[in-house]
Amino acid sequence: MSDDLQKLKDDTMSAVAAAGDMAALEALRVSALGKKGTITGRMKTLGGLEPAARKAAGQALNELKGAVAEAIEARKTALADAELEARLAGERLDVTLPARPDASGHIHPISQTLEELIAIFGEMGFTVAEGPDIEDDFHNFTALNIPPEHPARQEHDTFYLPALAGGSRMVLRTHTSPVQIRTMLETEPPIRIIVPGRTFRADSDATHSPMFHQVEGLVVDETTHMGHLKGTLIEFCRAFFGVEDLPVRFRPSYFPFTEPSAEVDIGCTRDGGQLKIGHGGDWLEILGCGMVHPKVLENCGIDPARYQGFAFGVGIERLAMLKYGMPDLRPFYDSDLRWLRHYGFAPLELPSLVRGL
Repeated sequence: MSDDLQKLKDDTMSAVAAAGDMAALEALRVSALGKKGTITGRMKTLGGLEPAARKAAGQALNELKGAVAEAIEARKTALADAELEARLAGERLDVTLPARPDASGHIHPISQTLEELIAIFGEMGFTVAEGPDIEDDFHNFTALNIPPEHPARQEHDTFYLPALAGGSRMVLRTHTSPVQIRTMLETEPPIRIIVPGRTFRADSDATHSPMFHQVEGLVVDETTHMGHLKGTLIEFCRAFFGVEDLPVRFRPSYFPFTEPSAEVDIGCTRDGGQLKIGHGGDWLEILGCGMVHPKVLENCGIDPARYQGFAFGVGIERLAMLKYGMPDLRPFYDSDLRWLRHYGFAPLELPSLVRGL
């Protein structure tokens, strides 16, 4: 290689090594190897040389062209690697750092209320029982002494699934009472359970939802009577709402699965359009209850001449709305983070049997 070509090679290689980014490297490639580049221009002069000189010069220029192209590719790879390293360093995340304070989660009011219920009834000796959301007619209606003509069996009130091969239809449970039936069929008395869970009814407005949460209680033994039912619910209402002398009254009512049946009211005031739980001149209905109907016990294989019990049920959303001042049921299921930040609870605020409410 002549001194002239050697100098061109040295200058080009130095320029390649000094290229600081992809744009500068591409400009250098065009100036050296492009259609009007210096090396390409030298290649075009080979036609005017003698055959022997043309061969030697052509070989030298091809070597130079190959060396420059190889150096450019190597520099391109090095620049790409350096760019990637810089990007990774800039986007590096230290997973050992604590979570950002503004990214903390909140406990949904339904979960909070459910834990409060479990804590209160847990201290009374109740255990939690659960069951399937999809039930058959026997567990959801028949075993509970609900007659065929009862409005709860109609499609305008209940969600039915498509008919099975035999013609029977499963149903989205309309209450958590089927879990009471399953418990009585599978467990020998004495029984003392609460049954929280989702239930489904065809209703939707500011105070009703097609899917909502309910908790029911069941006690079955040989000595339980109406006084035990009243004492349990009075203590529950006063513990849940935090009013030691909260007025509680029981009004006669009717449910197919209890006899006698009662509605439970708590004292309140509605002065100035605001509801306040406690002593006052008004009453607010919150739940239904009663002594378990003898036919329900018979349907579950329990002798009603030996055993009796009581049951009650209340909507969890309704309790949350009353205790925490929520005017509308629908935002419970809107997944609005602003609402959850306002009404939600810190994770460490969850009640338990150890800490209380």
